[in-house]
Amino acid sequence: MIYKHEIPQSSRLYFSKSAKIKRDIENKASSIFYSLGFEEIVTPFFSYHQHSEIDERMLIRFSDNDNNLLSIRADSTMDVVRLITKRVGRSTDQKKWFYIQPVFRYPSCEQYQIGAEYLENSFVNEAINDALKIVSSLDLTPKLQISNMKIPQILSKELDIDIDIFESSNIQEIFKLNLPWLNRLASIQTIADIKELIDMLPLFLKDEVIKIEELCSDIDYKDIIISPLFYSKMRYYDGLFFRLFRDNRLFGMGGAYRYEDIDSVGFALYTDNLIEELISE
Repeated sequence: MIYKHEIPQSSRLYFSKSAKIKRDIENKASSIFYSLGFEEIVTPFFSYHQHSEIDERMLIRFSDNDNNLLSIRADSTMDVVRLITKRVGRSTDQKKWFYIQPVFRYPSCEQYQIGAEYLENSFVNEAINDALKIVSSLDLTPKLQISNMKIPQILSKELDIDIDIFESSNIQEIFKLNLPWLNRLASIQTIADIKELIDMLPLFLKDEVIKIEELCSDIDYKDIIISPLFYSKMRYYDGLFFRLFRDNRLFGMGGAYRYEDIDSVGFALYTDNLIEELISE
């Protein structure tokens, strides 16, 4: 029996304090975006193309009047990029766009996000600094983790080891390879550590590690964690990557990606996690 007051699992209800906090977060974010030269986009709830970026098992799907398969929006980034480059871009040269909207995953997961896309832009530091501006406006000071998805991918190929070792953060298996430079790489924490290690690295890896060093040098933030071996199977982020979190609560993430030969960067902040953090303080 389903009671009248029940809502589906993982769906969202905001009232009183949580509704006020949600509105405050979104207002502050939109004001910051506009001050930085962004324009807003609100994409349709329904899409014909979500299956090309999202595991179909996560989609909520049905058919339109012509029996074409539709999905309720499960991801905003690729919809924004696709609509700007294929449709809206015919009438505007704007390259910086933000969105404030929910995504939906099967069976009833509802997640509100605040995101930004920087089209034809490869400067991840810009995305990090803008994300930090929004989070800082909420008086939050999360840890900033910086990594590069290409490093584990290259190591997996060159050393003939399973990429799952990196995804599961199985450091012991990495140490078993008995490579001094790799052991040092796994222990890096600061820019100074990278500088000391650069000359020890094999040529096939050096450029990607230097990218982390250069990115960290362009960010004025105290609580940075450098994680060169961090890896997660992402739908589109495939290079420099960052996460914002406190304890086990993820506030947001972003990085570099490529769509139809267009290099771009972007990030998403998770409104619901921000609300929970602010309520718990």
